[in-house]
Amino acid sequence: MDEVVDICRDLIRIDTSNYGSDDGPGERKAAEHAAGLLEEVGIETRLYESTPGRTSVFARWGGESSDAATPARTDALLLHGHLDVVPAAAEDWAVHPFSGEVQDCPSGGLSVWGRGAVDMKDFDAMLLTVVRARQREGRIPARPIVLHFTADEEAGGHLGAEVMVRDHAEEFEGCTEAVGEVGGFSTTIRGRRLYLIEAAEKGMAWMRLTARGRAGHGSMLNPDNAVTRIAEAVARIGAYEWPVRLTPTMRTLLATVGELAGTELTPDNARELVEEFGGATRMLGAVISNTTNPTMLSAGYKVNVIPTEATAHVDGRFLPDFEDEFFRTLAELCGEDVSIDYVSNQQPWETPYDGPLVDAMTRSLLAEDPDAVVAPFLMSGGTDAKHFRKLGMRTYGFTPLRLPEDLDFTALFHGVDERVPVDALRFGARVMDRFLDEV
Repeated sequence: MDEVVDICRDLIRIDTSNYGSDDGPGERKAAEHAAGLLEEVGIETRLYESTPGRTSVFARWGGESSDAATPARTDALLLHGHLDVVPAAAEDWAVHPFSGEVQDCPSGGLSVWGRGAVDMKDFDAMLLTVVRARQREGRIPARPIVLHFTADEEAGGHLGAEVMVRDHAEEFEGCTEAVGEVGGFSTTIRGRRLYLIEAAEKGMAWMRLTARGRAGHGSMLNPDNAVTRIAEAVARIGAYEWPVRLTPTMRTLLATVGELAGTELTPDNARELVEEFGGATRMLGAVISNTTNPTMLSAGYKVNVIPTEATAHVDGRFLPDFEDEFFRTLAELCGEDVSIDYVSNQQPWETPYDGPLVDAMTRSLLAEDPDAVVAPFLMSGGTDAKHFRKLGMRTYGFTPLRLPEDLDFTALFHGVDERVPVDALRFGARVMDRFLDEV
């Protein structure tokens, strides 16, 4: 499985930075590279380009059986990973973010470094490695597998998965389930490894707030000041403490943590149980309530001119089944004089944590790590799963990684010095190979 390291390094070296605009290199070179790896072993691929350079890869594989005891199936499984990454400033990194260097580090040991190492060229590499090996060896799943490497996930998928679902839905014919990123990685609770499978995501409301007032000279009295009005709204939003709300997924996870910690989950101790995750609390602490984080402010053009308009941007995330509470509270915090427009507004989702696919993920993990525990979690960010669910698929996040206890893994998502341990990559490839035997 050493090929997984080489493929991960090669993908990282292809700069696919997504600036959320037409700027940047796009995914074309990475898409062509991934397609070439599949074509090399006889798997036919198709490239879809929504705009110049913004390219996704599509392939169908499997669905054949030479064993009469294992008949071919018609219900397809979608395995998807995105090719774009968020930008990185090289001067902030210990190694160049697009070098794909393999270096040792105090936490994580020997690791592949670079932008995309954990988000999510590691999964792309695992998937390509396992599929190539199985294709060469003739170990082709009886279940049809759709392989899809997408563009633009880091900007909401509007030029990638959304376009595919909207304009090329026929490519997903027969797909009943989907597996993608952010799940299957380990954390350690009270000395016990716990693998988290993504079974839900918060909704996303990227908002532009606008306050208007009366323009005037900065030296004069002006009670109708747009800057003051937007600042007051932003301060209220940023300081607001959202109440704890437990979804079915998080009840299951925190009940599992409670068992490991020797206590029973209650709404009152939910935050205390989340703190058992250490560094991962920054992510898991955000999924037991709605959240709003002001991120941008803009107003004026000259220090002695009171502007007519002031704006702010807020990143809002809301839990499944708590959308009404989120938008009602947000309107109250903004007040009547501040309007809200949506840069992106995507719904949350939650998939029941049961069924053969969940069993397959669990068995494949425990076969490689028998003493571990497996449980679902709710993701604070968003993935392409939001788009694929529009076609009726049950969706999960499963990028299996066995991680060292001292590695602050969640800090590496979009962070400086992003890296993935080499042993974790190899582990993930072995688990994915087992998983394809199970599905």
